[in-house]
Amino acid sequence: MATPDDVTDFGCPLLREGPPKWASGCGQDQYGYFTELELPLNKRPESTRSQRLRWIPSGDFWMGSAADEPGRDADELRHFVRITGGYWLFDSACPQWLWESVMGGNPSRFRDGDRPVECVSWEDCQEFLGRLNGLLGSGANFRLPSEAEWEYSCRAGTASALYTGGLTLVGANNGPELDGIAWYGGNSGVGFDLEVSEDGSGWREKQYEFSGCGSRRVKLKYCNPWGLYDMLGNVWEWCSDWYGEYDVAQSDDPAGARSGSDRVVRGGGWDSNAR
Repeated sequence: MATPDDVTDFGCPLLREGPPKWASGCGQDQYGYFTELELPLNKRPESTRSQRLRWIPSGDFWMGSAADEPGRDADELRHFVRITGGYWLFDSACPQWLWESVMGGNPSRFRDGDRPVECVSWEDCQEFLGRLNGLLGSGANFRLPSEAEWEYSCRAGTASALYTGGLTLVGANNGPELDGIAWYGGNSGVGFDLEVSEDGSGWREKQYEFSGCGSRRVKLKYCNPWGLYDMLGNVWEWCSDWYGEYDVAQSDDPAGARSGSDRVVRGGGWDSNAR
């Protein structure tokens, strides 16, 4: 995500200043405002690709899970959070072509430029973001979202278990409502198209029967109301926070625990169960 340096209100800066200096284009559609980030493919200037970013407006929401939500964990205490400033956010998990263009290599197991990069640590992401900001120069301020920013973006103005509504847990890997919006342990092998795969034949209570499975290309499932894809499933996504108990007294732009041993990941992955 990128935070604008000179925004004085909570609206989209496109309306006042035009696109950020790092943007190659911008526009508006049914999901809101967007910008484009263009980079050469693996540092080859003759061939470029673009990554879209969505404007996430300021607002407030209930973070965490309702007490009666299926599969809820004890650490998902519901509490009120206010996001006081807007920001730009990639409209999907970082694709491998983009990671390779910035880093010069690709650590992923499931190699495909349009699949999300995986097998990267939190520290790897910090290096990626530093290099990306260096490539883009003045005005670039890309960083990982906080956990609160991530969940706010994922929910996109909704308050239900999924941004499409409720969740039914039919089996360990069978949540029918996930099928249209997420690659998870119940469907990630359906039509799988790589030779390298994980064997999911022994996974319990799958929504569909399959064997070979793995990550999938981004943007194949339906996006959320703000135009963000793969917020649930496909690959887990790093947040900036340390993992710890929610500070329910901090309602404005919470940044998570001050220290810890683990960083927050959100969203689930292609091998995650329905819960």
